[in-house]
Amino acid sequence: MPTYSMAKAELLLALVASLVVLPFSSLAVYQDFCIADLSAAATPGGYPCKPPKDVTADDFHYGGLATPGTALKPFKISLGSAVVTTFPGLNGLGISAARMVMVPGGVAPLHSHPGGTELIFVIEGSVVCGFISATLNRVYTKTLYAGDLMVLPQGHLHFQYSHGNTTAVTLSSFSSDNPGLQILDFALFANDLPTEVVNKVTNLDELQIVKLKALFGGRG
Repeated sequence: MPTYSMAKAELLLALVASLVVLPFSSLAVYQDFCIADLSAAATPGGYPCKPPKDVTADDFHYGGLATPGTALKPFKISLGSAVVTTFPGLNGLGISAARMVMVPGGVAPLHSHPGGTELIFVIEGSVVCGFISATLNRVYTKTLYAGDLMVLPQGHLHFQYSHGNTTAVTLSSFSSDNPGLQILDFALFANDLPTEVVNKVTNLDELQIVKLKALFGGRG
């Protein structure tokens, strides 16, 4: 084979190989869309695409945020989310959303989204919102009213709590179709992490740890 032809063949093989390993989220850039096939296993790049012939208008619609969502009773909030696992049309598009309803006295405890930045918008009422910087360990807090926005950088611990005597409703968007959610209280008290270990890593009193494990359904 002439050198020129061999070079072209090698280039073609390299291109094919790059497409094979290209994340599904990147593939969405090179085609109209990539509706998640939730029957297949997720990969680091997202879900495989549903066959285009099987896609319908319903794949681009989601009504799950029309209702308050799941009640997190210890915190007096309800949370609904539109992420790729509930709204497959988001697959590969780098966006998702969540709606929170917070009654007076409610709180969204310290938590983080490892996979995405959050932009929170207050629809009704008012909330206090803040995050803790990872580098400076500095707290940035603002009271947000209807119409206000605040950005919460990816992976940073943040929180909200009610302000005033009326119910607050917020809508958040994320820079990922699956931003993830880790709640600090659940990480410490809602699993089988032994009480003595929690005591060592937090300096909390063991009796208080046992009380919190009972509240959040933890063991150990």
